[in-house]
Amino acid sequence: MKFIRAVLFLGFLVASAGARACQLALVLAVDVSGSVDAREYDIQMRGLAAALNDGIVVDALIDQQAMVTLIQWTGSSRQRQTIPWQRIRSAQDVAAFAARVTEDQRVWRNYSTAVGEALIAAERAFAEVPECRRKVVDVSGDGASNEGVDPSTRRAALTQLGVTVNALAIETDEEDLTAWFFENLIHGEGAFVVTANGFEDYPEQIKRKLQRETTRQLSGLQ
Repeated sequence: MKFIRAVLFLGFLVASAGARACQLALVLAVDVSGSVDAREYDIQMRGLAAALNDGIVVDALIDQQAMVTLIQWTGSSRQRQTIPWQRIRSAQDVAAFAARVTEDQRVWRNYSTAVGEALIAAERAFAEVPECRRKVVDVSGDGASNEGVDPSTRRAALTQLGVTVNALAIETDEEDLTAWFFENLIHGEGAFVVTANGFEDYPEQIKRKLQRETTRQLSGLQ
């Protein structure tokens, strides 16, 4: 009888650990290319921090025991994971991560736009969290790739890793960046693009985007 109880208890512990396992690894990839001035960088970081603290996003990250990290990206060979992975177990964890986003110092200022290499940096980051069930890259930017690896060439590697790429297009001219991101950047089942009409619209749109990509599959992860 004691043996049976021990086996049942062990099974309970295993099941509980599985329920608490990481369901979402989220890479926040922020554009710091030369087209983004100091004010616009500040809008991005403060807007992103506020979006992370949104109640819907907080609950979704906690429910999924998410791992979250931030990468600053710009031209070729200039991508850096400036905030390492943090596991989210509580609202305090989210608030702490959001505070780090607000305080994250810009690494580069006057370089080109290498979207494909931002994806490579994200792929490398995911190697640190292989236990997470769902892997998502949240790319935001105000321009199409003009340097480095074509982002569309990363699709095979992203598929192999099980990565979904969503995008936030910050429209600042007549380029139709939303269409470019749709055709060349987003990847994976359910991938989507959200449009911000200029940097002033970024805070509201990044909140909508995080709500959608953190909660979209929640019911299927029980």
